[in-house]
Amino acid sequence: MKRWTKREFLVASASTLALPLGASVLGKAAYGQGKSVLRVIPHADLKNLDPIWTTAYITRNHGYLIYDTLFAMDEDFKPQPQMVDSWTVSDDKKTWTFTLREGLKFHDGAPVKAEDCVASLKRWGARDGMGQQLMNVTDSLEAVDDRTFEMKLSVPYGLVLESIGKISSNVPFMMPKRVAETDPFEQIKDYTGSGPFRFVSEEWTPGSKVVYEKFEDYVPRDEPPSAAAGGKVAKVDRVEWLYFPDQTTAMNALLAGEVDYFEQPANDLTPILESNPDITVEVNDPLGNIGFARFNHLLPPFNDPEVCRAAIMAMKQEDYMAAGVGDQKYWNTCFSVYPCGTPNASEVGSDVMKVGDPAKAKEALAKTSYDGTPVVIMQPTDIPLLSAFSLVTAEALRKAGFKVEMQAMDWSTLTSRRASREPVDKGGWNMFHTWWIGADVIDPMSIAFSGDPEKGWFGWASDEELEEARKAYPLAKTEEEKLAAAHKVQERLWAIGASGHLGQFFVPVAYSKKVSGLIRSPVQFFWNLSVS
Repeated sequence: MKRWTKREFLVASASTLALPLGASVLGKAAYGQGKSVLRVIPHADLKNLDPIWTTAYITRNHGYLIYDTLFAMDEDFKPQPQMVDSWTVSDDKKTWTFTLREGLKFHDGAPVKAEDCVASLKRWGARDGMGQQLMNVTDSLEAVDDRTFEMKLSVPYGLVLESIGKISSNVPFMMPKRVAETDPFEQIKDYTGSGPFRFVSEEWTPGSKVVYEKFEDYVPRDEPPSAAAGGKVAKVDRVEWLYFPDQTTAMNALLAGEVDYFEQPANDLTPILESNPDITVEVNDPLGNIGFARFNHLLPPFNDPEVCRAAIMAMKQEDYMAAGVGDQKYWNTCFSVYPCGTPNASEVGSDVMKVGDPAKAKEALAKTSYDGTPVVIMQPTDIPLLSAFSLVTAEALRKAGFKVEMQAMDWSTLTSRRASREPVDKGGWNMFHTWWIGADVIDPMSIAFSGDPEKGWFGWASDEELEEARKAYPLAKTEEEKLAAAHKVQERLWAIGASGHLGQFFVPVAYSKKVSGLIRSPVQFFWNLSVS
């Protein structure tokens, strides 16, 4: 009897199920005649809707559809005005005044006012790593009139526009004042935005479908789109996110023309997709992604930095990349906490990450306080890449002498549970895996690099030296000082074993050739896309 390989099975399945583009195998729901719909398979199910409360990329992408930003990064990673019409800065570089564009409206018809932006920036600044650093040097942030607000700083700060125009999690989205005044550590319940699409809450089916409709009163900028900047023109009347937990089913939906866009197909499916002349497969993010294994520093055994470092020594990047990504044309090892190929990248202090040997990790673990406490790893089985990362870690840690308990769940459940600081037997956790897009970890301002256990990222690492180095980065007066601060941050991250870094990889998107207007960017945007 023939023994099928995974690849042969997938090819056979695709050949059997694929229909000509435009044919329906699942039955497209009717939508107003003459209306255009972009049907998307997102990379995860949308469960949490507050892009300030969570850093989850699925929630960030949701945020970009329904909210707008004051500034936005262009394709050269330079901040450009978006909701802001004009701005000034005082000669001493400590007073910034911003004036909003005319005609900005929320989806409920109310005008966007300066007081909305002030409240939104304050809430974002309480959660986001870059925002926290900016707020640390902000003496006051107040509305001057309906369209103007003023930010007064205690010192000149080199990253004001870069901060409020940051491209990824947490993005400083503007919300109505009544919404933005929600405790930043609680989720919002009102999803009124001012972006190019509005969230259709009555059609939201968690685990299945999310719907957005074009906001007719949105006024895009005149400039052409450039990453997150430029005109956000909604070229379809409706965007539908259709969640498929199974990758093969998702692939066949695209091949059959049931959907138009597959945000994150597994790399082992791309040869099948590439072989179809009606499908385009391409890498859209020039910086790629960085794999992370995150420890919970509040709970044993990872409340001991030496235990974290021993665990890191067991992690071999090639194993993670081979298991999770596959084809080596989509990955490379990278022993910098910043993406390789970017200005801050270096291997300072990274010897611990280069070990990649469970035997040596076991020797190191024997010298620590580890007492056999089980390590609970949350495994998101609906994200193949992260599920594979979890399995690789479990095997490596067991070889190194750890007791390991895997707990399977979907990604949405994981992103909710990782917020818990409780003990494991009360809903807590010890480890999870994720990835950050390169743009998010390009400098020390990322919340992923926080050493503040109160305001930091899930896992809540604690290190005062780390925080001092992060604060020094935007205050540096020369490029040399800035680079030295970035390297100091990296040294401290490795010294305390903040996270394991699992390699740099690139994930292609796949879409029907009926789709046009894709914006090249680290973040998935849905404006400017049209379907013929």
